[in-house]
Amino acid sequence: MGMTMTQKILAAHAGEESVRAGQLIEANLDIVMGNDITTAVAIKEFEKTGAKSVFDKEKVVIVLDHFTPNKDIKAAEQCKCSRIFANNMEVKNFYDVGQMGIEHALLPEKGIVSCGQVIIGADSHTCTYGALGAFSTGVGSTDMAIGMATGKAWFKVPAAIKFVLSGKPAKWISGKDIILHIIGKIGVDGALYKSMEFVGDGIQYLSMDDRFTMANMAIEAGAKNGIFPADEKAIAYAKEHGAKEPVVYTADEDAEYEEVITIELSTLRPTISYPHLPENTKTVDEAVKDKVKIDQVVIGSCTNGRINDMKIAADILRGKQVDKSVRTIVIPATQQIYLDCIKLGYAEDIVKAGAIMSTPTCGPCLGGHMGILASGERCVSTTNRNFVGRMGATDSEVYLASPAVAAASALTGYITDPENI
Repeated sequence: MGMTMTQKILAAHAGEESVRAGQLIEANLDIVMGNDITTAVAIKEFEKTGAKSVFDKEKVVIVLDHFTPNKDIKAAEQCKCSRIFANNMEVKNFYDVGQMGIEHALLPEKGIVSCGQVIIGADSHTCTYGALGAFSTGVGSTDMAIGMATGKAWFKVPAAIKFVLSGKPAKWISGKDIILHIIGKIGVDGALYKSMEFVGDGIQYLSMDDRFTMANMAIEAGAKNGIFPADEKAIAYAKEHGAKEPVVYTADEDAEYEEVITIELSTLRPTISYPHLPENTKTVDEAVKDKVKIDQVVIGSCTNGRINDMKIAADILRGKQVDKSVRTIVIPATQQIYLDCIKLGYAEDIVKAGAIMSTPTCGPCLGGHMGILASGERCVSTTNRNFVGRMGATDSEVYLASPAVAAASALTGYITDPENI
């Protein structure tokens, strides 16, 4: 029996000719990543190993992005701990305030991650890098610690579901709409500990930003990882951003999949995830009928804070004014994206429309800072989770949507179809 993309990557990094679903392997790691929350915990576990140095100063990455710039004393202490560790270990890829960005946008932008790698990160959305045809997955801080010390990690080889993306999406359909549609279809446990492998002729119409968004939210379906083929677009991106030579793995024709699901992209409508699970989806047409009044809009995060997301928001907001009752917060995912927004005029369009722009931070996504919701408030957000209390008060509500829907909704004060703006 042949192997899937994920299985081929894992086999190569485990030194095996082949692997099968359910097999336990030890794989060599290309990148071990942590942020300001998880690294502080991992450092304590790293010290217990007795290791005096990290396994590779260039392959360990630490990004301070969740509660930064520091929101309180505890956050400051966590960052200080991470900062001291990175300096003592001479970690080359350490990103502090002024250099940092949201980790899952920053690592591809810096060329730290590339095609064919095995990447672990002490953050559940590490699966983002599957957009480049890599195996990347989130782990706990203990696994991060062992990874930093040894450069290895244990995995159970995941089974796979094949998603065949067919056709060309309509104007306002983005990667966010596609992945929300999929999660609504299969549920938040529909791909539990499986590899979500995206293939089909429809991929050619998806930008790298779309693919990063979709791979990012694979975890919201319970998946171990999400992965796209490393096609010409992905290879070009990897070469443009990094010096590493991309390594391409393709699935065998007789690879085994537990299920094959076809998604006809041309029929999709903008999709919104209602509280309090990503699987609770409705089309924008249904949402408009519900007349959902909102108090806040957030456009940003590791899911939708890239330059194309900023462009969509600016295009919709340009020359208009956000509803005075809607606090509209736009967060470019990296310093470079922030600079590009200024150079391209997006920042001016956004600010003149009555929205604010923030330094790169995960902030509001996890209810950290820069946009906490009060009791009973509702937010349309381009982030990835809408659990109870995710963005603030336990009786607040988060509606997940694309940048287009979020920007359109900011203008009207209700969930709105961007076609009607």
